[in-house]
Amino acid sequence: MQPETTVGLTLKPTESCRWDILSLGEVMLRFDPGEERIASTRSFRVWEGGGEYNVARGLRRCFQQRASIVTALVDNPIGRLVEDLMLQGGVDLSHILWQPFDGVGTAARNGIYFLERGFGVRRGLGVMDRGHTAIAQIQPDTIDWHKIFAEEGVRWFHTGGIMAALSESATEVVREAITSARADGTVVSFDCNYRPSLWKDRGGRAASIAVNRSLMPLVDVLFGHEGDLAQTLGEASSGPVWHTANTFRAMAARVAADFPNLRVIASTVRRPHTASRNDWSAFAYADGQAYDSLHLRHLDILDRVGGGDAFAAGLIHGLLSAKGMQYALNCGVAHGALAMTTPGDQSRATLAEVEHLISGQHANTAR
Repeated sequence: MQPETTVGLTLKPTESCRWDILSLGEVMLRFDPGEERIASTRSFRVWEGGGEYNVARGLRRCFQQRASIVTALVDNPIGRLVEDLMLQGGVDLSHILWQPFDGVGTAARNGIYFLERGFGVRRGLGVMDRGHTAIAQIQPDTIDWHKIFAEEGVRWFHTGGIMAALSESATEVVREAITSARADGTVVSFDCNYRPSLWKDRGGRAASIAVNRSLMPLVDVLFGHEGDLAQTLGEASSGPVWHTANTFRAMAARVAADFPNLRVIASTVRRPHTASRNDWSAFAYADGQAYDSLHLRHLDILDRVGGGDAFAAGLIHGLLSAKGMQYALNCGVAHGALAMTTPGDQSRATLAEVEHLISGQHANTAR
């Protein structure tokens, strides 16, 4: 069984690994008021969601990759509801750390959040309730990473800035995990995913940049939306920082010069016209070359949350399948677009739908 190589990434053979994708991150319960507002609704629909988890779920459900998640939940009915939702997503749950419930959540709790999707001129609104969660309290040396990466075998490991932001100890668990992954020959991807609410008490954007930069030498594939990559370099960004493949290549080349271990750098590009209509595309950089994706202009959006995670899942699938950088980039854009046409954080798309959109065909009704 020989390793596979694509765009400078060396992937373990499929046959030698139990998992194609392993993610590390928090999984929360999302309360969705639908067309109503949080402050005035009398009913919510619930979903499971979390940046790193969404990537694994997309790879499992849409692309049929073997996926697992490392996370922690409190063992009470809320935690078991999150588990039940994840079971529907098909992601393996054998690496969940179940923490005992003390009756009130003083020691540890399960994270929840409320999210209005927004519409037209009214932007989306998210309210987090995730203090003292089980995964935020995880400590180094809790997980046997060597067993997972070396004995079970993992082709691709994904985590990101949300997990790293949860606590000082969570940052060190991320560092521990990606160090172990690299030692065992697993490809590592990291999504910058800056969340101001999570960094408010940890030093804000400057502290986030410092953490990202300390982790970058351990990363193979870097994801970030517009501005994240610039600010990872410590460069100011108050809005769109690139408009063409050439301007993106200049930015990505500076990131690659600082961190020559990076093999792929990818970014979504979103141009909002309204909360429910955006232009949507992406750029990638690999082997000194910039790639421009298919462009979906005036994309109608039902629920934009999880679009970036679905993009990452599509791109990872393309690279895991050794179909080349251009296919992987277009796969990410198409998958992200389709994810934003359905409610909830996760994709409900099929591979056939993704490839139909990549082909440029219109949204005719399938009969």
